[in-house]
Amino acid sequence: MLVDIASRIAHLLFAAIWAGSVFYVAFVVLPLARDGAFNTTKPLEGITTRLTTISRVSAVALLLTGGHLAGIGYSFDGVGKPSLLSSPNGRLVVLMVVCWLLLAALVEIGAKRLESGLNGKKLREPAQRALPLFRAGAVVGLLLLVIGGVITSGAVYVL
Repeated sequence: MLVDIASRIAHLLFAAIWAGSVFYVAFVVLPLARDGAFNTTKPLEGITTRLTTISRVSAVALLLTGGHLAGIGYSFDGVGKPSLLSSPNGRLVVLMVVCWLLLAALVEIGAKRLESGLNGKKLREPAQRALPLFRAGAVVGLLLLVIGGVITSGAVYVL
């Protein structure tokens, strides 16, 4: 029971930190860089490194906690627990996994795109090239939080 509660709390915290950090980079940091607010690549290099670390740690934490939560809440055959593949909440869990993979990929690709330009000591152009990927990632991160809220609240059964 205590492990289940700790898993839920950790899952929520890591999801919020990950989605929030991607959102902040996409809608605050990169637009500032694109518009010339930085005069050196150093801050963006540090932000990119920290963001990829947050993304990777969060992805692993969500895999572990989400796997635990899915294991205690769902089954593949629907015997004793809702089916992961045919119940409404189970399908939302599968959609959440797809979004999780997509967010991880968008952050990795966006960070590499940004880093490659920063290595050339450019600021505006790499920020402009990475911005769509990070904005897509921010939307996916928000979608993950919404799906999690729907699953947690049981709202899918009300709709």
